[in-house]
Amino acid sequence: MLGLPLQVIDNFLLQYNVGQALLLIFILSMLAALPLKSRKVMSIQFISFGLIFMLTPQSLLEAPYWKFLGVALLVLGPMVYMTARK
Repeated sequence: MLGLPLQVIDNFLLQYNVGQALLLIFILSMLAALPLKSRKVMSIQFISFGLIFMLTPQSLLEAPYWKFLGVALLVLGPMVYMTARK
């Protein structure tokens, strides 16, 4: 029953590294949050994906620039949160 969806996910991840898959999920989540028009939601997403990029082992990311993206998101997230209105 769950075999086919897991095979599709596995075939997808074999072509790309984990950093690229996380970036795709980040972009899709940002697009999903756009109709809400809430900077607080976006800042929480920045912070959470920054943590995910920073906590993912380097051996899975295959390139050091994914960690720099995590640092940038961790810096950008609180700034966006502070500029958000109540």
